[in-house]
Amino acid sequence: MRWRPDPHGCTARVLGCCDTVLPRVGADLAGAVRQVRDRLAAPVCLAVAGRLNAGKSTLVNALVGRRVAPTSPVECTRLVTRYRYGPTDGVQVVDRAGARTPVPVDDDTLVPQRVPVPWAQVAYLDVTVSSDRLRAVTVVDTPGLASTDRQVSDVTRRFLHGDVDADSVAAVDAADAVLHVLTGAVGVDDVTVGGDPLTAVGVLTRVDTLIDAGGDPWPVAQALADRQARRLAHALADVVPVAGLLAETAHTGGLAGADLAALRALAALPAGQRRLLTTSADWFTGRDAPVPAGARRRLLRLLDLHGVALTVGWLTADPEMDATVLVDRLGRASGLPRVRDRLDDVVRHRADLVKAARAVEALRQLAGRATDPTDRTVLTDAVEDLLADPGQHRLRLVQAARQVTSGQVDLPEPMRRELIRLVTSTDVRWILDTGDVDTGTAADAAVTAAGRWRRFAVVAASPAQARVADLAGRGFHLLARQVDR
Repeated sequence: MRWRPDPHGCTARVLGCCDTVLPRVGADLAGAVRQVRDRLAAPVCLAVAGRLNAGKSTLVNALVGRRVAPTSPVECTRLVTRYRYGPTDGVQVVDRAGARTPVPVDDDTLVPQRVPVPWAQVAYLDVTVSSDRLRAVTVVDTPGLASTDRQVSDVTRRFLHGDVDADSVAAVDAADAVLHVLTGAVGVDDVTVGGDPLTAVGVLTRVDTLIDAGGDPWPVAQALADRQARRLAHALADVVPVAGLLAETAHTGGLAGADLAALRALAALPAGQRRLLTTSADWFTGRDAPVPAGARRRLLRLLDLHGVALTVGWLTADPEMDATVLVDRLGRASGLPRVRDRLDDVVRHRADLVKAARAVEALRQLAGRATDPTDRTVLTDAVEDLLADPGQHRLRLVQAARQVTSGQVDLPEPMRRELIRLVTSTDVRWILDTGDVDTGTAADAAVTAAGRWRRFAVVAASPAQARVADLAGRGFHLLARQVDR
């Protein structure tokens, strides 16, 4: 993702609001406003969440482009771990008092298995990685939800939802977006966590294990992902399937020259022997073959049986295939490019609006907690002046939509879906589901929608629903005027 603040967008306006307030308030409030400003100008924060052993760390490695997170089958990610760009690699333990302790990086991955601070006192691990992929996004790996350790699950929930109290501005620390890693069965935590369809995307991982090796898992995987997307529509914008292990191996340079040589040797075997070897993991590592058993076990750790069968099949059809071409095909076959595209769609294109709305809400909370009446008035007036600008109406819409998606305000499902589309897009045809129509028809449809929301506000809505409906109605009127222009 390549997010940068739009110099003419909502983020720039809120940054300007912060800059106006800072010299006019006391030191304590100025420090808190500065935190909001710094968070607003920072890269998008993407939290990767999900159940224990769902494949979160594997996906983090694939997204970062390096094997930075440990991925052993035991519960090794016991701490929130923040991966951000830095000129050099490094790991620091940040305790709950804010003190930082540098620790040596692991030989295999950056994150060590043990830290020199008692686990209960650790707030998170701060990991800097010299990867260009982290220049515009900070990736946060979280402990498993439904963890065997209740404290581990609580750490994840505190990070994702914020630990708001009178002494902190934890809303600023909440993630801008969540990538929720799902397994084949939707559990209770999958239903209840990650819950904002404005900025949350689901990933159905390990799709390569859904069928026997050598088959095509994608029809089954897509059908399952679509079913989960319908069930989790209240919480996720979409669910995208991915073969996480293949993605990690392809995008972190996991295949060494010896691995490619072993795959070529397996591809040279007679067809019947190849089929027998890829029947099961036990047969693959236990039967006689021209490749040592240790090398075959390594291939399973890198590719699993489906990936081995896939790459051997490519090399059988094209024995001269270049290693670069093979790795590129493996990366595309993993499904990770589609995950990135969907994240760009849901997060990058909405980042300006969503980050700005989150910052405005944080500023409002600060104003409400300010002890000095003058400071409170200065900050409240600045935020109200910002929101009074017609060009900032979408900020009010985002705040209203968050009330709906969080369950604070209930709306009929068709209206709920239309509101989310209005907030997350400027394409009137997609928002109103009108298909490919001319500009005049699209503008008329937007005006009709505005009238429908206004009638709902007057005739059928509760006071809370009416406030949301009034904002939506105005949003559709503005959309119609935009289409006309």
